[in-house]
Amino acid sequence: MNVKFPGVVRILICFFLMVTLGQNLRGEVPVQKIKQAPGSGKLLKVLLDGPLSEVDDVVFAMRVSMNDHWYVSFGYYCNEPDKMGFGEGGKLCRLNLRTKKMSVILDDPQGGIRDPQVHYDGKKILFSYRKGGTANFHLYEINIDGSGLTQLTDGSDDDIEPTYLPSGSIMFCSSRCRRVVNCWLSRVATLYRCDGDGKNIRVVSSNNDHDNTPWMLPDGRILYMRWEYVDRSQVHFHHLWTVNPDGTSQMVYYGNEHGGVAMLDAKPIAGTNKVVASFSPGHGRAEHMGYVTTVDPSAGPDVQTTTRRVSDQLFRDPYAITENCFLVADPKGLYVMDGQGNTELIYESGKEKGSLECHEPRPLVGRPRERVLPSRVDLAEKTGQLILADIYHSRSMEGVKRGEVKKLLILEQLAKPVNFSGGQDPLSIGGTFTLARILGTVPVEEDGSAYMELPAMRSLFLVALDENDLSIKRMQSFVTLQPGEKTSCVGCHEQRSHTPRYQPGLMALKHLPSKIEPIPDVPNLLDYPRDIQPILDQHCVACHNSDSWEGQVDLTGDHTPVFSVSYWTMIKRGLIADGRNKPYSKQAPRSIGSAASRLMKLIDGTHYGATLSQRQKKIVRLWIETSATYPGTYAALGSGVSPVELPLEPMRNRCGSCHSVKPIERPHRHYVNFHLHFGPLKGGIPEYLSSAPWQHPMVPQSRCNLTHPEKSILLRAPLAKDAGGLGLCKGDVFASTSDPDYQTILRTIITAAKQLEKNKRFDMPGFRPNKHYIREMQRFGALPKNLSPADPIDIYATDNIYWKSFWYQAKESNN
Repeated sequence: MNVKFPGVVRILICFFLMVTLGQNLRGEVPVQKIKQAPGSGKLLKVLLDGPLSEVDDVVFAMRVSMNDHWYVSFGYYCNEPDKMGFGEGGKLCRLNLRTKKMSVILDDPQGGIRDPQVHYDGKKILFSYRKGGTANFHLYEINIDGSGLTQLTDGSDDDIEPTYLPSGSIMFCSSRCRRVVNCWLSRVATLYRCDGDGKNIRVVSSNNDHDNTPWMLPDGRILYMRWEYVDRSQVHFHHLWTVNPDGTSQMVYYGNEHGGVAMLDAKPIAGTNKVVASFSPGHGRAEHMGYVTTVDPSAGPDVQTTTRRVSDQLFRDPYAITENCFLVADPKGLYVMDGQGNTELIYESGKEKGSLECHEPRPLVGRPRERVLPSRVDLAEKTGQLILADIYHSRSMEGVKRGEVKKLLILEQLAKPVNFSGGQDPLSIGGTFTLARILGTVPVEEDGSAYMELPAMRSLFLVALDENDLSIKRMQSFVTLQPGEKTSCVGCHEQRSHTPRYQPGLMALKHLPSKIEPIPDVPNLLDYPRDIQPILDQHCVACHNSDSWEGQVDLTGDHTPVFSVSYWTMIKRGLIADGRNKPYSKQAPRSIGSAASRLMKLIDGTHYGATLSQRQKKIVRLWIETSATYPGTYAALGSGVSPVELPLEPMRNRCGSCHSVKPIERPHRHYVNFHLHFGPLKGGIPEYLSSAPWQHPMVPQSRCNLTHPEKSILLRAPLAKDAGGLGLCKGDVFASTSDPDYQTILRTIITAAKQLEKNKRFDMPGFRPNKHYIREMQRFGALPKNLSPADPIDIYATDNIYWKSFWYQAKESNN
């Protein structure tokens, strides 16, 4: 059975998992007992006589640590633009390991300092600095003696986590991508690069969510953490990836098959092919606190036995001198650590509450430059080329015969300008967090090969289609091509340690790369009320409405407090199959998407003569493939929610003998407080309720009809038939509509209906997005700065202006 858990239930589950891991929702770290070396005070001396013999000084940053998610350390919250993700006060410091003397290179009591990296020559430091009285971090360099402070970047966005490239350029993470976390309230930073003087800034990653802590590998690639999810769990997949300095060959390095840890601050271990990282438990801890862990990638990116936890205590910002010598930090200060996890505190942070804490220790020594990889980017091109060698050489393709895959549907995951919660509402009920644009299709040859030209710098994911255009296999990650990049993949979710099987003369390479063929007569971004509901009105609603309620199904477009009656029905009845925010993505063929969705069978003409046109079938199919969202606009976020404050005592008195009726304590403060839990029947669930996930606080809300309050199933189910109800409850709970408790419940629904009519939803005439959407779209250039309250806003056009601002514009020459 495919159980469907809506968004809030997912958050409750995540809350439980994080608590069991020892982390509360604020990301606070439990008190821990640090494992000290035998004969404390001797470890540093042993290491100074060995691996640290050529290291005199350590450079580190001091700043106020934050207690939100691991990625909230810069910028503002989109629902509270005056609330910042950073504290005031920062220092860039230098500690002599032999004398224990600490000197301050740069001090700014109202500013912020982070992410130092020592130059190859050991004479200057690259770091991120927010000057006191300003709101944004930018890249700076300074000499190790504190002279020569030089600002490299500027602007109204944040530039953080820089790393020197051996070519003389710099790669860093930046909120210049102008988007927010898909499942939170804060700004995103993705990979960018620039010249050594800060000029010629160019975006490298199109990720919807964070890229973090890039660092050079000896072979010339860049190691970093990529957090991404396409219709899979938002809290499980933040693992190690690599990319070339020019942005090409973005590829998983370790861990993307197995969720449950955030792999942060990864760096190579000199003299080995291994890396060290902070394995931050669960969805990650605040300030990257995690277990110091080494990773050997030689066995492949999915082999879990190739990691070794060095310490059972939580630290942050590990730097490996050797496999047996590490610099680490925690709220108490800086430590040295040996290969067995023994530690010695070498510098203690201030003990007073709110004082500056130590971060990012690095040895103040020069180092050899890494290999310089030649660029494969052509900035004069708007596209890249992708070769798929054999789509059948894949994981989880059991039962799929050669020749079955005919096309690839090309979809684009779309960035969010705003977001207001940790859940999916109102985009979906427990499904996707993002909208997807339909670009079109490319052919797959009989031998399973495909050769395609794709737009550069877009987050694209692919769906394999059969001869009926139904989904066989779905990509639950994304691919990005740089301008002019030519790259290839072995198969569909193939083992990353595999090389292409030798296939002379791939059929796809016998012609020029296929251009994407647009899909005619279908919007490239589907909107349920606009595009799907009219089809239901024409073919389904005559039988499936709140009056006749055939099959106990209502497919009308009437509003509920968050969604529509029919959209709730789609999810509750399991009519569509999607990724459902699951903590894995290796799905079996035809298990998600159109091929697995019962709705496609119900509209094929065999269900009581419901015969859709080919265009209508195509719209429904593509709506499913694009993750079956309710709105087709991000303007819907944070708007149009009108909860019914259901009365506890009347519900308990009239329904409590059969149902569990109790208030709900909401652990997540950013959700609307749907306060009444209306549980299943004691001793069983009637058919009309059997598919409902009862833990979801919005289930009773879904039975409230705000368009026609008197038609709410919450009222009609217990109302006697001779009074116009459905009489589904034992003993006719309400004999007539004049029953005082019936009227009390009805009044609460009417109150919510009036509130919705006043505030509007995205599909209602007169709708206007909330102030945060408008402000951010003005900030990002999608709406005019001088917009007046009376000026109309085309929400769909505004979204498109915002998304198109990310489309790559070809340059005359390479960077």
